[in-house]
Amino acid sequence: MGKRWSLAIGGALLILAGSLLAYFTQTSGGIRVRDVRFAGAKGNTMSALLYVPPNATAQTPAPGILAVHGYINSRETQDGFAIEFARRGYVVLALDQTGHGYSDPPAFANGFGGPDGLAYLRSLDMVDKTNIGLEGHSMGGWTVLAAAAAAPNDYKSMVLEGSSTGKPFAAEGTPNWPRNVALVFAQYEEFSTLMWGVDKAADVTQSPKLWALFGTQGPIEPGKVYGDAAAATARVLYTPAMTHPAEHISHEAIGYSLDWFARTLQGGTPRPASDQIWLRKELGTLIALLGFVVLVIGVFDGLLEAPMFSRLRLPGAAPVPALEVAKGRRWTAAFILSTFIPALTFYPAFALGGTLVTPSRFLPQGITNQILTWAIVNALIMLALMGFAPRRKSRSDIAGASVLIAVASVAVGYAALWLCDLAFKVDFRFWIVALKLMSAKQFLMFLIYVLPFTAFFVIALHVLHRNFSTLEASRAAVYLTNGLALTLGFIVLLVLQYGTLWLGGKLFNPLPDPGFVPLSTIVAIQFVPLLAIVAVFATFTWRRTGSSLPGALISGLFVTWYVVAGTATQAAF
Repeated sequence: MGKRWSLAIGGALLILAGSLLAYFTQTSGGIRVRDVRFAGAKGNTMSALLYVPPNATAQTPAPGILAVHGYINSRETQDGFAIEFARRGYVVLALDQTGHGYSDPPAFANGFGGPDGLAYLRSLDMVDKTNIGLEGHSMGGWTVLAAAAAAPNDYKSMVLEGSSTGKPFAAEGTPNWPRNVALVFAQYEEFSTLMWGVDKAADVTQSPKLWALFGTQGPIEPGKVYGDAAAATARVLYTPAMTHPAEHISHEAIGYSLDWFARTLQGGTPRPASDQIWLRKELGTLIALLGFVVLVIGVFDGLLEAPMFSRLRLPGAAPVPALEVAKGRRWTAAFILSTFIPALTFYPAFALGGTLVTPSRFLPQGITNQILTWAIVNALIMLALMGFAPRRKSRSDIAGASVLIAVASVAVGYAALWLCDLAFKVDFRFWIVALKLMSAKQFLMFLIYVLPFTAFFVIALHVLHRNFSTLEASRAAVYLTNGLALTLGFIVLLVLQYGTLWLGGKLFNPLPDPGFVPLSTIVAIQFVPLLAIVAVFATFTWRRTGSSLPGALISGLFVTWYVVAGTATQAAF
């Protein structure tokens, strides 16, 4: 292979190295990880990862734990918890909620899938049915509460991470229900009003709703155990200094759950709560995600050498060194507009999308619809401002070749993910940033959403390159400028939001819905790495071709895939 394929080879090696690290971490000590599908009570297909420690057999059943992710996440998001539970001898069923991951839509149906998950866990002959724990983060807490309500005698204890009993989606907690509850509620929790009816997370100890669960008439003391574990009435509150999504990747939050199940379940393999290795898996799948980016641009680079793509290469194009870009005040104005308009329109566009583009058979994903509304709003703004960008001669006769090379580049990346899932049972992720395989239904959704998302990137990246990209500038300068133009506005938005949360105890919320801005802000976190990856795709391909089109097509395919596979499906499809 020529030098042009060196990037692709490097990306493949990164993927392999990261996937191996993740695999050996999640199978440490002989743990087996299985991808399972099972039928729910209403005939719906449910999906989960099953972690089986070596001590769990039909002859020696082990305690079981149902572990459930939150809204617009998937079964892998709880892998830190699942790995550490399994290392302590618990059989773990990491469930995809209904309408999430590979479980049938719609989301929110059938108790979020909790009763089905608990029933399946109890059906396994390797599970000790007298020692079952439930653990759920955010909406996953409502999922396990639904399981507890449906089968009140089929579990022994539970851990709620950033979740709550009672309205809007769970039964009210009492001193006797649910059984043996540990609540982990972060000091900088974004959903304090939604969960416990308090303005600030720091005030959760003053929540009457929480008092009803604990059976007290005064403030709850964090770390103090109330009630009696033997009578299944034990309660404890933990308040770590973190945010809602940070509980996924927190040694402290995971440690609290380990301590609670060690106290309330019998059996397993005792280990100190401080003995945690799950972070190695997160680092491994992060390396694989970075390798995916390198692989895609490497395949693109290699394919440019093929005769069928020769017209895309710069040497065969019109001379480009004298390309005009924005300069001086014009550059500053272009940079400010490019950076901050997408961030300023974020909340209004999300609110508009949530109101006008509700989930339906043809647009079945609510969050995806909101992102799409944001994309359409910004595409229209960019079209209106395009006349102010420096003009350039368009490259002709490259549309067909651009489509083919974009599809081929992304397809190789998809194949790499498929192979890693097949061989190692991992996806490419870090924290809540996750690139997953699509199910058959999600692929059909992808076909619906890919055209409008790609149209957005065609417009956005065309304007970006006209303003900032030139071969006269250094490679580092172009990558940095384009990267900041796409991400800086969201970085500033998140710094302002979380700075306000840290200093004042809550996010600033311009809208009356207590759940809208927290959820949208957590979605915005993902915009930063996603748009940074788009900047890499866009800049690399532009420097090779002098055209924004190939990078826009790759970005449209990648982002649509990422969003559709990684969020919830609220409408039957």
